[in-house]
Amino acid sequence: MNVRLQFVIAIAVVLLASLLCFAGVTLIGYKVVALILLTVVSILAMTLSMWPVVVAATISAFVWNFFFIPPLYTFHIDNAEDILMFLLYFIIALLNTVLQSRIRAEREKAREKEEKVKSIQLYHTLLNSLSHEMKTPIAAIISSVDGMKFHLEHKDMASLNELVGEVEIAGNRLHRQVENMLNMNRLESGMLQARPDWCEVSEVVYAAVGQLTDEQVKNVKVMLSEDLPLIKIDIGFTSQALYNLLQNALTYGGGGEIEVGADLYEGYVDLFVKDQGPGLDEEDTLRVFEKFYRAPGSKAGGIGLGLAVVKGFCEAQGGEVKLKTEPGKGCIFTLHLPTETTYINQLKNE
Repeated sequence: MNVRLQFVIAIAVVLLASLLCFAGVTLIGYKVVALILLTVVSILAMTLSMWPVVVAATISAFVWNFFFIPPLYTFHIDNAEDILMFLLYFIIALLNTVLQSRIRAEREKAREKEEKVKSIQLYHTLLNSLSHEMKTPIAAIISSVDGMKFHLEHKDMASLNELVGEVEIAGNRLHRQVENMLNMNRLESGMLQARPDWCEVSEVVYAAVGQLTDEQVKNVKVMLSEDLPLIKIDIGFTSQALYNLLQNALTYGGGGEIEVGADLYEGYVDLFVKDQGPGLDEEDTLRVFEKFYRAPGSKAGGIGLGLAVVKGFCEAQGGEVKLKTEPGKGCIFTLHLPTETTYINQLKNE
């Protein structure tokens, strides 16, 4: 809130309170009016900057003098007790304003310090994760390249092809980690904006499945109805979010079959990924979408950003990601997204 607006609000509130008090002064008396105006100034001091409240406190003091302290409609005060009350009112109002302002400033400093500590903690968490998770695929690539040189010299094509596969796996893992970090940074900075477009549900699903390796695809079962209408969503955001869910299921799903499919409701599309893993307990369920969070005992394979990115892509489209899980019964992650729907013949007529 800019300072000019704060001045307007402070003055308007004091004048409104004075007008209400003036209407009932015969019932409450002018001394009670002073308490009411002090309370109003105190409330303003807790919400606005110091100088607008100082102006409001000064105005309230002179309004109380002019309209409420006998003789009325003059700044002259006959009674010594009223003079003392007026001076005390003025001093208390100003002191209260200054003290409240200092309290708010200290709270703001404490909050900034706390946020700085959290930022440092996140920074260290990220560095620790990166130093471990990125070092592993990089070491695998370097080692495989050395081995490839050796087997290339000895024309051992079988071993060479095996090492090429290792490089591909490590490279894809490294690419996923970097992509998740870039996407999270873009989402938080507001650089990524959703651009909904008409598409088939199968187009989104297979765009995600198509990013998996041939070995990974063997464990994925696509479950889609043939008569689904066209939907209007951001294809890139949604397919990337679905891909992250598939990678998460492949990593933590226990090695069983993974189902991916879609359901349509009035105004919404649900894209789900279901695994047969060990599931999550209550604490992990509450925290699994936090940045850099990894469940205790999780195996290597990420830095805890994949699901946070999924959440960001869903919220960027006005939707949400849902999780249904029970320990020992696997997880069902669902992208719940608002959408328009239409069949092809309807679309041609638009």
